[in-house]
Amino acid sequence: MMKFRFRRQGADPQREKLKQELFAFHKTVEHGFPNQPSALAFDPELRIMAIGTRSGAVKIYGAPGVEFTGLHRDAATVTQMHFLPGQGRLLTLLDDSSLHLWEVVHHNGCAHLEEALHHQPPSRPGFDGASGLPSLARITVVLLVAAGDLAALGTEGGSVFFLDVPTLTLLEGQTLGPDEVLRSVPDDYRCGKALGPVESLQGHLRDPTKILIGYSRGLLVIWNRAARCADRIFLGNQQLESVCWERSGRTLVSSHSDGSYAVWATDAGDSPTTQPTVATTPYGPFPCKAISKILWRNCASGEHFIVFSGGMPRASYGDRHCVSVLQAETLVTLDFTSRVIDFFTVHSTRPEDEFDEPQALAVLLEEELVVLDLQTPGWPAVPAPYLAPLHSSAITCSAHVANVPAKLWARIVSAGEQQNPQPASGASSWPITGGRNLAQEPAQRGLLLTGHEDGTVRFWDASGVALRPLYKLSTAGLFQTDCEHADSLAQAAEDDWPPFRKVGCFDPYSDDPRLGVQKVALCKYTAQMVVAGTAGQVLVLELSDEPSDQAVGVASVDLLQDREGFTWKGHERLSPRTGPLPWPAGFQPRALVQCLPPAAVTAVTLHAEWGLVAFGTSHGFGLFDYLRRSPVLARCTLHPNDSLAMEGPLSRVKSLKKSLRQSFRRIRKSRVSGKKRLTAASSKLQEANAQLAEQAGPHDVEVTPVQRRIEPRSADDSLSGVVRCLYFADTFLRDAAHHGPTMWAGTNSGSVFAYALEVPAAVANSDRRPERAVEAVLGKEVQLMHRAPVVAVAVLDGRGRPLPEPYEASRDLAQAPDMQGGHAVLIASEEQFKVFTLPKVSAKTKFKLTAHEGCRVRKVALATFASVACEDYAETCLACLTNLGDVHVFSVPGLRPQVHYACIRKEDISGIASCVFTRHGQGFYLISPSEFERFSLSARNITEPLCSLDISWPRDAMRARPQESPKLSQANGTPGVVLGPQSRSGSPDPTRSEGTDTPELPEATLSPTSVDSATSADTTLDTTGDVTVEDVKDFLGSSEESEKNLRNLSEDEARACPILIG
Repeated sequence: MMKFRFRRQGADPQREKLKQELFAFHKTVEHGFPNQPSALAFDPELRIMAIGTRSGAVKIYGAPGVEFTGLHRDAATVTQMHFLPGQGRLLTLLDDSSLHLWEVVHHNGCAHLEEALHHQPPSRPGFDGASGLPSLARITVVLLVAAGDLAALGTEGGSVFFLDVPTLTLLEGQTLGPDEVLRSVPDDYRCGKALGPVESLQGHLRDPTKILIGYSRGLLVIWNRAARCADRIFLGNQQLESVCWERSGRTLVSSHSDGSYAVWATDAGDSPTTQPTVATTPYGPFPCKAISKILWRNCASGEHFIVFSGGMPRASYGDRHCVSVLQAETLVTLDFTSRVIDFFTVHSTRPEDEFDEPQALAVLLEEELVVLDLQTPGWPAVPAPYLAPLHSSAITCSAHVANVPAKLWARIVSAGEQQNPQPASGASSWPITGGRNLAQEPAQRGLLLTGHEDGTVRFWDASGVALRPLYKLSTAGLFQTDCEHADSLAQAAEDDWPPFRKVGCFDPYSDDPRLGVQKVALCKYTAQMVVAGTAGQVLVLELSDEPSDQAVGVASVDLLQDREGFTWKGHERLSPRTGPLPWPAGFQPRALVQCLPPAAVTAVTLHAEWGLVAFGTSHGFGLFDYLRRSPVLARCTLHPNDSLAMEGPLSRVKSLKKSLRQSFRRIRKSRVSGKKRLTAASSKLQEANAQLAEQAGPHDVEVTPVQRRIEPRSADDSLSGVVRCLYFADTFLRDAAHHGPTMWAGTNSGSVFAYALEVPAAVANSDRRPERAVEAVLGKEVQLMHRAPVVAVAVLDGRGRPLPEPYEASRDLAQAPDMQGGHAVLIASEEQFKVFTLPKVSAKTKFKLTAHEGCRVRKVALATFASVACEDYAETCLACLTNLGDVHVFSVPGLRPQVHYACIRKEDISGIASCVFTRHGQGFYLISPSEFERFSLSARNITEPLCSLDISWPRDAMRARPQESPKLSQANGTPGVVLGPQSRSGSPDPTRSEGTDTPELPEATLSPTSVDSATSADTTLDTTGDVTVEDVKDFLGSSEESEKNLRNLSEDEARACPILIG
């Protein structure tokens, strides 16, 4: 069924050019710690490190800002990685035994990572009949010899193959089989038993012709490749796990499956050697777990380092993840909270140096990277400038603050430094410093705030490529929990042996789930913030440069307003501590507001200029004057049938069943009513279409599909009273002649409440408590026709621009809003955007996103887009993320579609829920529990790696390379992204800002106010209870419907859409 619309012929080429200068979509960088790491490598010459993952991703890190990312075409686990020293090339081994050679290639001064070659060896005889080469069993270990030109491949069958690395081809005639080794072994050792797989290959630092081969059975062989014979043989009888060759070559150390290690002398006695010089079980005498890897590093002082992983007593500490560091009589057992993947030491590798002299130990764990300074007494941990685990406690919400003032930035950094004081010697420094960051210093600073399950809020420097931790705020100290008692019991039960030392910050366990942070809001001009939690707690905090002891005032707000018939069945409220409490320098609580019932806070907003904070839950919303420490307003939004809101988060199974039942009832009802209206409606529509067809010519119309019919939602839907957004604005609400403070609240049932506020003048000018209280009077109440949940509310001034943030206009930090023309309010629901005039609240224009696109709104933000062609031109637009993972941009206030991009996979429900937009057209979303993907919608404001690497290749290694990087998927599987840190033109663009923020433009100064959904994002990770019925419907939609949902309006179609008033 089609209908006709008249439109202007053709698109505006001037506007199309302008859109290209304003909008462009790029996925730029992945912040955080790689998800599911599986391999580690370090280049001591270039001082760069590589991490491989189970999904096949390869990430190379150097100095802060130096990052390279690649992805294998096959999503296989990276099991081993090896750098070709000083060449910027990396050899990777996957679990399917395929080998891949990666190169850091420079184009126009900038470097990016490319896969140059790959080799899949035949796994069985006869698979590669053309070559005639012997087949390889599964490759167990790789060793680079002869400066990286040659690689030795140890296999599960006990053979050692040799590979020409520049061409990735096997060398014929050099294969070393187990039978050839067994000829040099005494008969009594053979006993008819196989040597087993090759467990370890080690090269001699000064003699590249010698290779140390360790077999699983325990046999160690020093093989001379030039003479093709065994120089020395060591007859070990314990199952081998790892071998390390001491720098001088005179000592070997081997680790075994029974938790022991043995030291062998290579220049003493006759060959074969049957007994080691030293054999010990560090954590014996009881049975111990295997020592999976061991390193020996010598020092000029004679006190050598022995570093090994595992070896813990099996019965008592078999579940611990440990790395032990032994030097002389000092033994430290590093106790981690996640599995050890691999580790390396940063030490001298120059052949002319006699000693290793290790400087640092880097340990890659499954959830974090820990670096220890081995040159400072006590071996302290080195703070990481990047790769910090975002998920040290599960992320529950996030927010972004742009253009942070320099004074506030310095105070936050100072508070963070006091939390983690560094040793006075200053020797601790990050050892991975390779490459050069070519990106310009960001003109403005951007903060990323993450709320966590354990009640902490972490502050991150999101100004550049490296996401650097700045400060951690903990709210748990304000409440009484059982964690102190549990910690004391754990410490009392801990023995002095082994000498455990807790290392790392990954702690996924929360002492009390009620501490979880749900919403965060920060005022960057007054250094005040609001943190709201799972048990209805709302904290107002203020930044202080000095520690203090003070009591926190507590106020309760009953959101039910004594309504009868409702009984809270969820968790209890948190009990606050009484009396003065010690608070370190940083954000210190000033007031605590407890919502009753203690349901999770779903929306919060702060207006520091008025001294007000608004908060909402599933029961209603409240307004609190934190200067007077007194509640101003409490409004219940519950429907009489909304009993589900009283059951708490533990009754989500009933919620899902009830919601599905109601959904099916609505579908059945719509089908029945649709059949009744079908005959009459179709005949009338055919007559109308026939008349239009006769009047209009074929070139004057365009044919578009009929809008989807959206059934109105029932007023008694479950959780209809949930408050979705809150907003403060100075606008016209009572009449067109007088403006004043207002508060707006939107709910899940499509209701919008607007309150006129009477704020005493003293609040805006001082921090003293005014004598007169703040008053709130209901001014307007809007009910959307389809009762779709209200996602965001924003007021536009007389020029159609969003109002500035608190203090921006009064302190001349932004142009004052236009108070002469008529204001308007933009209400964004899950199904449409609508602009109403103020104060009459009459519909002005709207865009039905669900009717046109078949999708629903999940996140909304007002952002400023600066032009790349003209520095003084910028536009304010509405950015929207849908449940299909698409990002749409609309003009404001006309609501005309500008561009749309596929950003997130629609199956990635957690990623969509975690998305947060910035004020200048960028965004973040979680691609894993530990990684944020950063993307940009702006053609000018892009934050991406721009770096170079000083590499030197052998002359015979130079060859022709492809002209451009292959377009592969990123580590999270999102397609269509060029894997390379180069700019779009191949060189750093001086007109592009590399920070999250750009200097304020004339247009931008009025418009960067982000809406509630833009500054605070809910995240549902690792919890199935927070998945809504709508999310399940999105995932289970038919393929035919998905095809329709993915169809987007072109510019011509957008111009043809009529503006609907009413």
